[in-house]
Order: sequence, then C-alpha cells, then structure tokens
Amino acid sequence: MSDVLTEIDAVAASATTELAGAAGPEQLEQWRIKYLSAKGQVKLLTQFIGKAPPDQKRVVGQRVNEVKDRVTAAFEARKASLAAAPAGPLVDVTEPGRRPQIGNRHLVMKVVDELTELFGRMGFAVAGGPEVEDEFHNFVALNIPRHHPARDPRDNFYLVPPDGEAAGRDDASLKLLRTQTSTVQIRVMETTPPPIRVVVPGRVYRPDTVDETHLPMFHQLEALVVDEGVTMIDLKSTIMQFVHAYFGDEARARFRPSFFPFTEPSAEVDVWFEDKQRWIELGGCGMVHPNVLAACNIDAERYTGWAFGFGIERIAMRKYAVGDIRHFVRNDVRFLSQF
Repeated sequence: MSDVLTEIDAVAASATTELAGAAGPEQLEQWRIKYLSAKGQVKLLTQFIGKAPPDQKRVVGQRVNEVKDRVTAAFEARKASLAAAPAGPLVDVTEPGRRPQIGNRHLVMKVVDELTELFGRMGFAVAGGPEVEDEFHNFVALNIPRHHPARDPRDNFYLVPPDGEAAGRDDASLKLLRTQTSTVQIRVMETTPPPIRVVVPGRVYRPDTVDETHLPMFHQLEALVVDEGVTMIDLKSTIMQFVHAYFGDEARARFRPSFFPFTEPSAEVDVWFEDKQRWIELGGCGMVHPNVLAACNIDAERYTGWAFGFGIERIAMRKYAVGDIRHFVRNDVRFLSQF
C-alpha cells in the first residue's frame, strides 16, 4: 500500500512543481491538459482505487481526493495570479519619456522654401511649369537653333515619338524632360504682359556624369525680370544682394563672361566654397536676348529683361557645408536627420 501512496504523492509533487513554472496563459493551459483534463495524470489517479485491496480502498480514495482538491485549488490560485499580473513588462512612469522619431522635410525642399521666401521679400512672385516639355519651349523660343549642340539627343532625355526620331525638328509634339527652368520663362512671358518679376524653382534633367557636383536630375532656381529700363546693373546688384542675404555678408561671388543663346550679354556666377577652397559655379545669368522677347510677342524696343538660373543643390552645399551633391539622393537617414 505504501508504494501506491508514494506514487500518488509523486504525481502531486510533480504537478505542483510544474505549476509554479507556468509563466503565462499558454503554459498554464498546457499544464491543465497534462494534469486536470479527462485523461490527465491527476484524473488517472482514480485507477489506483480500483486496483487497491478492499480493506485499503478507503485510504487510497481519501489520498486521491485530497491530491485532486489540493492540485485543483493550486491551479485556480495560479490562474488568478496570472490574470492579475500586467500583460507586458513593468514601466516606470516616473522615467523621462522618449521623443518619437519623426521625419522632416528634405534639405533641398527646405532650401527651396528659404529661397522663395527670400526672393518674395525682394518682390518676386513664384511660377511653375511642366517637367515634360516640347522643343518649342525648351529650345526654339529660347533662341537655340535646330542644329545647336544643346539639342543633341545624347545631351537630353527625349521621349521618343512613334517614328523613332528623337530630335532635329521643330515639332510641338516632340517631348523631352526639360533641361532648364528657363522653359517657364517662356510660358510666363507668353501669358503675362510686362512688368514681370518671377522666380521658378523646379527639377531639371540632363544626362551628366555623376560626380561630387553633378547629377542627372537636379533642381534649379530661375529668376526673370522684364520691364522698361532694366539693365545688367540690376541683374548684378540683385544677385549680390541674394548672395549676401543668404550666405552672409562675408560671402564671395564672382562673374565670368560666358555665352548662352537666350541671353546677351551672359555671365557665369561662381561662389567661393571655403571647405573646398575653390570657386564652384552656381549657374548662368544675363540679359534676355531680344529674339526670346520677340518669340513671346514682347516689344524688344520697349522692354528689356534679365534672367539667371542657379543650381539649388549647389546653393544648399554652400550654405550647409555639404561636400558631395550625391548625399542628397542617397537616402541616408544619418545625413538627412542633420538638417
């Protein structure tokens, strides 16, 4: 008889030990199936009553019922304890909170806002236009003739028409990704009589070789002024006012004579990059060519104008000491989160 009671006590001890190790609802349910289900080990202890001699059945039955009641009570207590415990790890509400990581505007977009706000204070309105252009607005109206090297298919992103011809014709149906925001100059002058005073921020596309200062897609800021009596002095004074207002009073800029079909005279504008210890080109500028005014039905005898187109990424590089233009398109959060 002692052997039977020992086996019953062993089952009780095993059930108690494993119940204490049940750390969650899933483990507790597995324990219940093992010990208290219809085929569980505690339920099966009643087999010992049937196998015991008649004079020992009462003692065995009492021990079985005692173990069953004790194990069941322990199960209910453990179940209640786990239900009352918090579902997750304890949190010390007195600790300082963690700021959620949130995104911010891309540096280039921030610079666009800064530039349009600056020129807005100088009296410029903001204009825009399509990025997919026709040859008239991208070349013809800008005084770029049919056989000019700038219209070479290798220097442009043409959207090839069904006949496969990519360039070399003055056809409004021939499309390409605009190579300059000067196309918006034409659209503004076509629809707005002078005086005109606008800036045009936007993307432009050129198949340039990628390096630390060139990308095949970048952003330009175009400015256009058309009115009576506008001169090159107005152009230069506006650019220098912009350079000092945006980069600081100590910023250095220079003008170099150049040539563009749509301006005459023309110049390149460079700004000194202190970190690189060299001059880097921001863009071109000049007086609007009379042929461009005539293409937009503006009287070139009465009105003159000036325009410039600066690379926004290069402005951002100079302002925020960015050493490589490729950082703007690498989507490296470590870089972007600095601004």
